[in-house]
Amino acid sequence: MPEIVATGECLIELFSDEPIGAAESYHKYYAGDTLGVLTMASRLGSTVGYITRIGEDHFADYLLNSWRERNVDTTLVKKVPGFTGVHFISLLPGGDREFVYYRSGTAATTMVPEDLDADYIAGARVLHISAVLQAISASARETVLRAAQIARSRNVLVSYDTNLRMSLWTIEEAREAMRAVLPYVDMVFPSHPEETRLLTGLDSQADVIEFFRSKGAHTVAVKSGGDGAWVGTDEGVGRVPAVAPLGVSDTTGAGDAFVGTFLHCLLQGRDAFEATRWGVVAAGLTTGGRGAILSQPAPDEVRRYLGRVQVQRV
Repeated sequence: MPEIVATGECLIELFSDEPIGAAESYHKYYAGDTLGVLTMASRLGSTVGYITRIGEDHFADYLLNSWRERNVDTTLVKKVPGFTGVHFISLLPGGDREFVYYRSGTAATTMVPEDLDADYIAGARVLHISAVLQAISASARETVLRAAQIARSRNVLVSYDTNLRMSLWTIEEAREAMRAVLPYVDMVFPSHPEETRLLTGLDSQADVIEFFRSKGAHTVAVKSGGDGAWVGTDEGVGRVPAVAPLGVSDTTGAGDAFVGTFLHCLLQGRDAFEATRWGVVAAGLTTGGRGAILSQPAPDEVRRYLGRVQVQRV
């Protein structure tokens, strides 16, 4: 059984270096927040499995074969009538991005709790879930909640990324979905400052950590972009400054690389502070390449730059 299991939505990614409206050609790949967490953890050596639906379209075999090549278990990936969503992406100066999404009514939006296998989840050490899947449909939201409930009942750690996408729902819906799942969550990975301010109304990473820990999470790692990451546990609060050894070309997927590395490190017996140090380096290396998954670093690359960052106790 995989050590880390995640639910989520995958999109076909069409990438160009030119503005979307002006581009004449695109490079094809795939993307997805929880999928990026899995591929990063797998690259470092964890065993991983994905729970999702994809459409019975021309991309289905490409996706399944690609994931298997990255050692992602696809036992609970279902092919269903319909299509897999698509997003177009282009890079702007400084590593910012421009997106256009076509995801309404996709295969992943039809996910239901019956897609889950309780024994499959119980065989994992960590279940990773995200607010993105909660946002795309009511049945997908029910699926995320049920997955978390199964994991909690079977003593599997639950990891939750509050990944806020305001194009998918209202802030009231996002807060409600977050409140519903937090009682079953052990680790939370919010992004600061825009996301955390909208979800919690708080301005500092320390306050965000206290907020989520008061809701039951024992570990909170706040992804803070150019400010690095903050982490809080029963052992206290620490900060790891950002590092970008290869410069910043594309920030896509840096947060997912952080989470995947963090979870892998915990499974290897490292504490949350060391996991944050590894995660910051992996995220920083990811920003030096193109694409959320293609740019994910190998273990030796992460180790090479670990000496550049240290945990600062707050």
